[in-house]
Amino acid sequence: MLVLGIESSCDETGIALYDTEHGLLGHALHSQIEMHSEYGGVVPELASRDHIRRALPLIQNVLNDAKLELSDIDGIAYTQGPGLSGALLVGTCIAESLAFTLNVPTIGIHHLEGHLLAPLLEENPPQFPFVALLVSGGHTQLMKVTSIGEYELLGDTLDDAAGEAFDKTAKLLGLDYPGGPAVSKLATQGTKGRFKLPRPMLNSGDLNFSFSGLKTAVLTLANQALSNQHESDLQTKADIAYEFQEAVTEILTVKCMSALRETRLDNLIVSGGVGANKRLREQLNFATKRRLCHVHYPRLEFCTDNGAMIAFAGAMRLKALQGNKLNHSFTVRPRWDLAELQKPQ
Repeated sequence: MLVLGIESSCDETGIALYDTEHGLLGHALHSQIEMHSEYGGVVPELASRDHIRRALPLIQNVLNDAKLELSDIDGIAYTQGPGLSGALLVGTCIAESLAFTLNVPTIGIHHLEGHLLAPLLEENPPQFPFVALLVSGGHTQLMKVTSIGEYELLGDTLDDAAGEAFDKTAKLLGLDYPGGPAVSKLATQGTKGRFKLPRPMLNSGDLNFSFSGLKTAVLTLANQALSNQHESDLQTKADIAYEFQEAVTEILTVKCMSALRETRLDNLIVSGGVGANKRLREQLNFATKRRLCHVHYPRLEFCTDNGAMIAFAGAMRLKALQGNKLNHSFTVRPRWDLAELQKPQ
């Protein structure tokens, strides 16, 4: 079964083709980072308009690269939520319109399920069951994944996501959008031990997270350390970035190890934009090796939003006839609890 995947939940237009027999046949991504950077964050209306401009040409490019035609498509998967309403509607409308024309089934995919399953696209995918750390600008969750559609929430952020904390810290330090890569890059120039930031909920006894207090601590530290210095004191900013990154990655690593211990599993997968952070990967690699566990990551290009993860998740569900929908009525779900998903029958 050849499935077209369409991702348009936020500021990236992702298109991919996944075949249940031959795997990923092609994918393309257009990022809107440059367009939104002058505003310091995503502007929903601009995001929606850009999805309209980019989606159809990207679909044609992916088909051309794979030497396939629209008529070869057996099903279409699209991100139904969560995300920005307008952006979701663009991808949904395109998917359902194409499916109506081609008379093929569609299925709406939960954006987070796509991220959870992204590591399964790799050459040596993890085996079920496993613990998943989903860490991005909008989510920081630990899940127990038994199979496709069987997800148990182990821990969640009580306030801000880790990626959001990276973005806010970047703003405090006067760095460009997106904040995560900018903070990580600056942190490589930082000095160990100059500053000390708290590790919220590190020893809370559960698997939940909290990053709002850490953001406040960074604000206080920045005001104190930079108040009597020239704004261009890059070393001080680098030292703050270093300590902030150490705090976040230590919290995430400790919680992941606790989740593996509590579930008695030995496979961990990490997905989402923050999953691309080099320091986080170093800490998790060291910790899992010490506990004789295994950690799996999607390739860097699949850590952020992409069409491949949507095409794969859709293919798995359509193959099980879970998405055999031909009436092509649709809705989007800007807010959608992952716990509502069911195992394909």
